[in-house]
Amino acid sequence: MPRLETLSEVQRRTLEFFPCLEHDDTPWVAPDKPLSQSKVALVTSAGLHLRDDQPFTRDTPGGESTYRVIPSDCDPSDVVQSHFSIGFDHTGIYRDINVTFPVDRLRELKERGEIGSLSANYYSFMGALRDASTVINETGPEVARCMKGKGVDVALLTPT
Repeated sequence: MPRLETLSEVQRRTLEFFPCLEHDDTPWVAPDKPLSQSKVALVTSAGLHLRDDQPFTRDTPGGESTYRVIPSDCDPSDVVQSHFSIGFDHTGIYRDINVTFPVDRLRELKERGEIGSLSANYYSFMGALRDASTVINETGPEVARCMKGKGVDVALLTPT
């Protein structure tokens, strides 16, 4: 990982003054049943979507705060990335979507009985937002309500 001294002046200043959110009230919820009896969903900030879906765009100031729904039974080869950040190497994701969106691994865990069931839908957001307020106040809670309404017990969160 690069040290701040090795970055350009613009990159260093951006990181030094990037607004990081701090939550003193982050809840911890102990599961009320074993994972082997739980319904699991996958939520990512990797900017993923189905090949035929609308890609994430750069047009929204602060970053796009919408999300895409990806059926859990999709063919992983139909999942593509439109995350446009240059802040990470996309190569691993292009080679194997499971690097950041472990659909095959979750299916294997379900087959082995380590997970009770999989949610019908997974959710993908665009990461690298400069303004996360819409995700915090609107689209994030909307996805949480969708998952709760579908009986999801556990959400596996994956970054880019």
